[in-house]
Amino acid sequence: MNLTVLGAGAWGTALAASACPRQDTLLWARDAVQAAAMRRERCNRRYLPDAPLPAELRIGDDFAAAIAHARDGLIVVATPMSGLEGMLRRLPADAPGVLWLCKGFQEGSGRLGHEIARDVAPALRCGVLSGPSFAIEVARGQPTALVAASSDAALAEQAVEAFHSDSLRVYTSADPVGVEVGGAVKNVMAIATGIADGMQLGLNARAALITRGLAEMTRLGVALGARAETFMGLSGLGDLVLTTTGDLSRNRQVGLRLAQGLALPQILAELGHVAEGVLSAATVLRRAQSLRVAMPITEAVVGVLERRITPAQALGLLMGREARPEH
Repeated sequence: MNLTVLGAGAWGTALAASACPRQDTLLWARDAVQAAAMRRERCNRRYLPDAPLPAELRIGDDFAAAIAHARDGLIVVATPMSGLEGMLRRLPADAPGVLWLCKGFQEGSGRLGHEIARDVAPALRCGVLSGPSFAIEVARGQPTALVAASSDAALAEQAVEAFHSDSLRVYTSADPVGVEVGGAVKNVMAIATGIADGMQLGLNARAALITRGLAEMTRLGVALGARAETFMGLSGLGDLVLTTTGDLSRNRQVGLRLAQGLALPQILAELGHVAEGVLSAATVLRRAQSLRVAMPITEAVVGVLERRITPAQALGLLMGREARPEH
């Protein structure tokens, strides 16, 4: 299969490197200088400096050639959520199947990936590839499981053919809405858990936040048309556990540093990479409020990010809520 990955960040690079021993894979970089350096050094020094790139991985900066390479194969969009709409608009009308890797809501419009695609490219065969995954572990060939979700069953199976291997298991789902909501909301919950761990609230508090965070995620997803059972899978509970507890999580790192009293601009400058939870939190809350879905943890995170309340005040608000049935 001919496979093109659009975006040479950490996740795009890792997935391309994982696929290329089995597929004819081209990794497209927006920056010609970066592409040349990666070809020369066989390494993505900016995003994955400790992961050598396979010799057979093609690397280029010519967009038209990258699209032509995929032909009847598969295109993977590996941009941040902010770049998804622009990338979909650049694709030709006869583009093959497309999967995106980004997780979050589009800033401003509040749309999920499938909503963006529906608006800008309604005829496109498309879906999302998501799940609990740190790029560096995929690049190293460490065991990982993902889910390919699309209303087009043949496209989901094509993703299995492209990426399933001894180290990377790919499951299929017919619920792209649920998979996308899980991927977006877990980033907000990772900020919350990072704040709690930074305040040294203990393991009991962490478990409570993860569990109640899953409940918030599920309520919002079902209100948006997702299936409740999706949130007990890889893109729901799986990604939530990884992102809230793994120190490689940028969103968790944001929370840890907020608890230390650091200002958000300083935190983001030090991280040097996109933390989608920071961009998505307010949008998650707005969409929840428009649907009359209660999301108190998300509301507390937004308050801290906007500096309207301190982490200690957020804790007080959550712990002071009226007792109620769990379900």
